[in-house]
Amino acid sequence: MTEHEAELIGGKNPVVEALRSGRELNKIWIAEGLNKKSIGEILSLAKEGGIVVQAVPKQKLDGMLAINHQGIVASVAAYSYAELEDLFSVAKARGEDPFFIILDELEDPHNLGSILRTADASGVHGIIIPKRRSVGLTGIVAKASTGAIEHIPVVRVNNLSQTVDELKKRGVWVAGTDAAKSVDYRLMDATLPLAIIIGSEGRGMSRILKERCDFLYHLPMVGHVTSLNASVAASLLMYEVLRKRQPHASER
Repeated sequence: MTEHEAELIGGKNPVVEALRSGRELNKIWIAEGLNKKSIGEILSLAKEGGIVVQAVPKQKLDGMLAINHQGIVASVAAYSYAELEDLFSVAKARGEDPFFIILDELEDPHNLGSILRTADASGVHGIIIPKRRSVGLTGIVAKASTGAIEHIPVVRVNNLSQTVDELKKRGVWVAGTDAAKSVDYRLMDATLPLAIIIGSEGRGMSRILKERCDFLYHLPMVGHVTSLNASVAASLLMYEVLRKRQPHASER
């Protein structure tokens, strides 16, 4: 994974050229009231690339960039993304069955950073995120991951459902979390080639992805709260896989 200079770029032409060149952009902000016809190409290219465009007050853009931004500012990804094949290559190089984490529209950069950190510690081969409505590899994520972003490949895809279908065709079993009609996560067969889907904060896993799961698990809750933070739930599941794949001598 190659690091890039994290930056904000502003102005119509710089943003258009960044989009045309295929540079990884996390998000584009446009000033409220800006003539949409004048930035038609930007909106079209952003839609084609699955990049979120948000209208904000011009004062916010002024605070982001001191240069003349013409009412347009874009965030360039702090880190480059991997390809799906790279994740399989990592597993093959380690002589292990694939173990991937799929994040369904996770929005909190601190959660993504924390998941990257635990993924590195627990032997995950890579993480898959969608291009739209999801946090990307930003500087905040890099900081929260405490260096794990350097070691865990992250793939950003246009369509999670299609990616899940591709994984299943390649022999990967898919598991998700659901409070109803599921089994205790401690009964998970983690020795299979496996991808675990973690739902977004608040909304959980989408219905479309839930229907594609081979297994559904739940985390037992004996207290008063009804759900766990996404990164905490992900950590428990990742370590359950590690425990099953590398059992302690007393468990063998």
